[in-house]
Amino acid sequence: MTVQDLRDVLRERGEGPAPANPSRHDQVRARIRRMRRRRRAVVAATAGTAVAAVAALGPSLLPGAQAARPADGTAVVTRSADRPELPESFTSADGAGYRRLGMASVGTSSGRKATITIPVTGKPLDLASVCSGSGRNHASLKITVGRRPVFPGVFCLKGRRLISLPVPQGTGEVTISFDTTTQGWGCVRDKPSDPCRKVKEDPADWSLAVYEWTPPERPVEPPAPRALPRREGDLMLEETRSGTWPRESSATFRVRGDGREVGIDQICTGELADRLRFSSRVDGRDLGSNTSCGVWKSGSFPSAMMGITVPKGKTVTITVKASMPAEAPNRLVRWSVGLYRK
Repeated sequence: MTVQDLRDVLRERGEGPAPANPSRHDQVRARIRRMRRRRRAVVAATAGTAVAAVAALGPSLLPGAQAARPADGTAVVTRSADRPELPESFTSADGAGYRRLGMASVGTSSGRKATITIPVTGKPLDLASVCSGSGRNHASLKITVGRRPVFPGVFCLKGRRLISLPVPQGTGEVTISFDTTTQGWGCVRDKPSDPCRKVKEDPADWSLAVYEWTPPERPVEPPAPRALPRREGDLMLEETRSGTWPRESSATFRVRGDGREVGIDQICTGELADRLRFSSRVDGRDLGSNTSCGVWKSGSFPSAMMGITVPKGKTVTITVKASMPAEAPNRLVRWSVGLYRK
């Protein structure tokens, strides 16, 4: 029996008739009297501060996250500042509905490997992860869906992360494996001329949940991206193009070369902004690039510039194409692409 089967059985039994209990009405009346006494006492003691406390807590509520229950059994919903919860269901900012199918824990305190088996309904799958590690040394989690690895896995970063999982075809269920025993692909150089050496990963603990999601009924337009920086290093912003994926999925620049390098960089907004990928072509020739889109909410600009050298005196057409690994109906991403040159 899967977790979802067990949940369905409990729900069916919870909706059935209650067992016979001759004293039930007296017990209910007694409980109501106790609740009323507690409420009168609380109102008398905290009438001046209750409204302010509720107003302060209201914006921080997150469906599905539970704190300690009071005496009458009512759930108090809060949000953990340092470890966001993985609720049974939630709705994203763009209206997609998420339903949890399975959970797992993996890491230094719960075993370095874990597997879960979930039903496959054909809806898109996402993995939500919360990591307790520092992430400064490329601590990563390797993921396999069936026999298909999810590259490059998940890095240990602050807050809850959501990534897309491949959906197998022609099967009713799939096993997802998580592994923290393998070395991450990150490496560092002490000097530019030194060989790239592997970095020892920091230990970490992961809380994981697999969700299926239902697309929103209608698309929600994301806010416009912030303006691209006027300068990146010794390159200056020369032109920009913008659009909303999937309505607009490409940008074109005509560049006359002077023998120096030009750069292409991009920024996106939207719930799936970090899943949008950009590839580049010069006069139709694929450069083999596959660059993720930066999401710039605070701090320094998350640059992922693609450098292109244009021969002196030659005019070329640079085409930047946006795509996403998996379909995302009614989930829009706004993008802005900039051309930089010395």
